[in-house]
Amino acid sequence: MLIDTHCHLHDQEWFTPEQAEQELAAAHQAGVDRVICIGTDPADSLAAQAFAAQHPEAYWTYGIHPEFATRPANTSDPAATAANPQTELTPSAFSIPRDSRLLAIGEIGLDYHYSSDPAARTAQIHLFETMIDLAVRHQLPVSLHLREAFADAWPILDNFSPLTGVVHCFTGSKRDLKNALDRDLYIGVGGLATYTTNPLPPLDRLLLETDAPFLTPEPFRGKINSPRYIKTIAMYLAEQLGVDFSTLEEQTTQNARNLFNF
Repeated sequence: MLIDTHCHLHDQEWFTPEQAEQELAAAHQAGVDRVICIGTDPADSLAAQAFAAQHPEAYWTYGIHPEFATRPANTSDPAATAANPQTELTPSAFSIPRDSRLLAIGEIGLDYHYSSDPAARTAQIHLFETMIDLAVRHQLPVSLHLREAFADAWPILDNFSPLTGVVHCFTGSKRDLKNALDRDLYIGVGGLATYTTNPLPPLDRLLLETDAPFLTPEPFRGKINSPRYIKTIAMYLAEQLGVDFSTLEEQTTQNARNLFNF
């Protein structure tokens, strides 16, 4: 079986309930046995939880994307609004409903692509540290969103132990890849790999993902991404890594099981 370790199939801005059902059915036909729906703010995380509760092949994560460090997150809980300067962000400010389908804290991290403002970066770092601490307290792995911010991320991650996780949609250099692997992190690889030259991790640290509806792989670019395209991504990576498809399928599934404990 194949596992999509990072998608947003629960997000009704992109998928109606009927479309989500159709995409799950299509993914199953393509050999995708499980999907992990990734939360990007408190309300979105609860939507991912509700989706997983209705679909036995779906799991969920609780996260706050770094973009919400400088603007209000979609939440009914004032204590979880990262942009509120009057609120002291602590792990206890976030109420996480624990259940067996909650697999990680994420996506969380740093994203410097759109802003070089020092205050914005400081806010992102504060939110990032808070969310990592939350993961450690709940003994959950992290799903990391790191974009043009690896230099700041490594020392932050080193302050927390024990910590396991995956660098989602890896876009770093060979040096960044080595830094991630040296910290025993897994590397999430999706459709972006089919049309960029980002370095690939060794097979034993590779996780498959789509980030659906974003980052659709070749030859489907221009369409909304879907968990069904995991097989396309896997076939491409098997060729690039010089291994049989079945070998890549088996190893990446085992990697996901090892990290997310399911």
